[in-house]
Amino acid sequence: MRKVLNRRTGMIEYMLKPFREIYAKHLDLGSLNEEMNAHGYLFLKGLIPAKDVRRLLDEIVEILHVAEWFIKDSDPASRVVNISSACGDPDPAFKSVYEKVFNLESFHAFTHQAILRQVMHQLVGSNLLIHPKPVGRLIFPNCERLIVHAHQDHRAISGDSESYTVWMPLHDCPPELGPLQILEASHRYGLQSVDPETGIIPKESAQGADWVAGHLNAGDVLIFHSLTVHAASANVSNQLRISMDCRFQSAERPIDPANLVFPGSSKQKSWEKTYSNWHSESLKYFWTKMPLKLNPSRAELAELAQTSSSEKMRSRYAAILSQLESQQLSHTQNPT
Repeated sequence: MRKVLNRRTGMIEYMLKPFREIYAKHLDLGSLNEEMNAHGYLFLKGLIPAKDVRRLLDEIVEILHVAEWFIKDSDPASRVVNISSACGDPDPAFKSVYEKVFNLESFHAFTHQAILRQVMHQLVGSNLLIHPKPVGRLIFPNCERLIVHAHQDHRAISGDSESYTVWMPLHDCPPELGPLQILEASHRYGLQSVDPETGIIPKESAQGADWVAGHLNAGDVLIFHSLTVHAASANVSNQLRISMDCRFQSAERPIDPANLVFPGSSKQKSWEKTYSNWHSESLKYFWTKMPLKLNPSRAELAELAQTSSSEKMRSRYAAILSQLESQQLSHTQNPT
């Protein structure tokens, strides 16, 4: 990083190295593993057609417009926020709106596009598992508490560390909208130390090469290893930042079954509710058709539901096991 003077604010800022760009039209699939192994991330320019991104963005923006997240009488497509509506997880106001986004069939189908699957297959092999719960990021500007600080996804995902995250902005995302920053080669250092109070990796002590960042456009895709340290920059614009991310791995590697269910939702969320307005059956419970290696296994979940040290964790393990069994029953009764 080098220091530069921001002439608009008069403040000294740090200039990060730019992402290493790989253009989709020059994509060499055979080189992706080498690039990932060396740097811990891939930045693929123009991988997804912009019209496909815009189609999903328009659906999400309509939901947020109805929720009055944008300035009254403004063009919703501009995403200029009504700051009085500012919210984020775990605010109830956020959760009620986000559930509508999560339940969109197009939101889930987006992560299964052929070109994206082709890249994923190259990284993990022929037996690809796309985690079924993509995440939408609806980030209000100038809200310090909503900034996602430096971390590694493996701490939250568990399972096998050889998994990957795909991060995609659904509109052009210049630095002022708060795109991601990546600590190059940080995946080589295993799980890194976190602040015990916050769970954040202090940037000054994070192990890796250089922090990198850049301007992302709709259709660009950022892929990184589950051990790669990354963080969001601050959204200092007047617009909502809308992006989505998903995880994928080889189906031959262990997966934490919590990634397949809704263990902490107190039955407010379920796959049945998510699927209630879908038109196609093809992506419903798709993972139940695969011989997955659950860690913990069903037998281990049953034991943990009885022996875990806290009531909260016993209830969590019991909920995971119950929902897994319900999924299997639903797939058996309604095979596609």
